[in-house]
Order: sequence, then structure tokens, then C-alpha cells
Amino acid sequence: MLRLPWFDYRAPRTVAEAAKILAGEGPQAMLVAGGTDLFPNMKRRQQAPKVLVSIKNLLRTNGGGIGAGTTLAEIVSKKELPLGLRQAAAQVATPQLQNMATLGGNLCLDTRCNYYNQTYEWRKAIDFCMKKDGKICWVATGSKRCVAASSTDCAPALLALGAKVKLVSAKGEREIALEDLYNNDGMEYLKRGPDEILTEVTAPKVKSTYWKLRRRGSFDFPVLGVAAAEHADGVRIALGAVASRPFLVDKANEFLRGKRLDDATIEEASRLAASRAKPMDNADLDLYWRKEVAAEFVRYALHELRGDDMREVRLRVARQTV
Repeated sequence: MLRLPWFDYRAPRTVAEAAKILAGEGPQAMLVAGGTDLFPNMKRRQQAPKVLVSIKNLLRTNGGGIGAGTTLAEIVSKKELPLGLRQAAAQVATPQLQNMATLGGNLCLDTRCNYYNQTYEWRKAIDFCMKKDGKICWVATGSKRCVAASSTDCAPALLALGAKVKLVSAKGEREIALEDLYNNDGMEYLKRGPDEILTEVTAPKVKSTYWKLRRRGSFDFPVLGVAAAEHADGVRIALGAVASRPFLVDKANEFLRGKRLDDATIEEASRLAASRAKPMDNADLDLYWRKEVAAEFVRYALHELRGDDMREVRLRVARQTV
């Protein structure tokens, strides 16, 4: 049985107090909301903070945005939110975990890799990896950076929507585009400072959709995520789980600018988007097949965005009826 390491637990009453604790404790402190990813990581000794700062009850809906402490189950139930975001939240893990996991936690989710997401003893047997305690990436041994993959579902959905996030620290607050939160690096995957708290997400309410590839119909992390949203100047596509960050597909989005979604446009946009998918051999399913199927999933998303009836396909492929 895997046990949690010892840690001090702090439960501040305000965001300002939480930010002050983070600033004071430094790198040995970590934030926790639902803990659905952090606690398993701590049990495997991938992360071992000395201090946990609880923020779940502090980051509720505030003003016109979505509080980062909003649970994924609450996201699913809010019909006023964009459909793509609700579809993404509904496909994270299981209903039990959705009741605990938060939007902010999913956006800041640790990157994943077959060589990293193992017990301490397993990782020690291979002499560890670059992401934790080692010096080499076992996926790409010549790589100078970690290639662990982003595994968040909500981020691609919100990227396609053009979301912004608010970051708060003891020094003040700032708002940035969600795409500026991420680095394409499996270790340094967030540009959020260690003393910053992601408190709120804002996104326009436009037509959107999200499609997820995974082996099972529930619980599994994505091995491909495709989001699309319709804006006044054209459709925006975002991909997840095929790099160390979720990202907007610039070439496809530029091609789609000002165009209607006819069959020829959908085919070319799908090809352009799939060309940017660069999966590595560090997750479930064959990486070459995952790259091939990216075009098909972009096609599903664009057809659904156009208004085609994709319910049968969604039920068959995604095991989802939303």
C-alpha cells in the first residue's frame, strides 16, 4: 500500500493569505484543491512538498469568470457554459473524481509519461528519468528536455474558446491568455510562478466542441484531445495530449479564418491540424496510429461544429452522449 509522505497542512481563509504562505514557504510548498492528481503523485514520491496550502474553498465563481476552485462536476452541470468545456469536463476521469477535481487543478495538471508515472521502486530500478531524480529521458534518450505529455482535457477546450486566466501572488495579480500559461517542456510546463495562484478563468460563450481519444470509455487520461470553437473571424482548433503543452494549431486556424465549414475546408483543416500532432511513445496506444487518427478527430469536431448530427459517432468513439 502506498502512503503519503508527512506534510504540514495549511487552510488559509483568503487568497491573499494563501499567496502570503506560498511566498514565505518557497519551493517546499504546493497548492492543493481537489488533490486528485497531487495525492497519487505524492504517494509515488514524484512530488513531496513539505507544506500543502489548501485553496479549494477560496476559488469559487467571482464576477463574470469561472472560479478555479469550481469542480468539474459543477462545470458539467452549468448549461450556461460553452458546450466544449462541459464536454471536456465530463470526460475527465470518473463522476466520483469529477466531484473532487477542480478546473484550476485540471489546467495545471502535471505532465504524464510511462517512465514517470510509476512507483518510486519502479523508477529507481531504471535509474530514474529526467523529470524526477534522473538525468536522461527514457522516451528520447538524446533529448535535452523532458517530453512528458500534457494530459489536461479542459485546457484545449478553453484554448479554442480564447480563454484568459487570472494569476494572483503576494506581489499583485495579472491576467494572461491561457495559451501563455504553458511551455512545451515536460518539466517546466507552466509559466505560472511558484508563488502565483490561478484564481479565475474567463472565456467567451461561443459555439464549441471537444473530442477525446482514450482506450476506455471512462477514467483514462487523453492520448489525444481536439477542441474547436466558432468565433466571429473563423474557427479555432486546439490540440491536447500530443505535446508537453496544449496548443492552438496556428496553420489550421489561419487557413480557417473567414471560411465556411464546407467539406473541402474541413478536409484541408483536418490535414493541417494533424500535421502538428507530434505524439511520443510515452503513453497508451501506438504513437503512429495516434498521429493518423488526429485528422479523423479534427474532422469529427469540425463536422459537429458545423451542425452535423454526430451523436452516434460521439457515442461510439467517445462513449459520450453530451
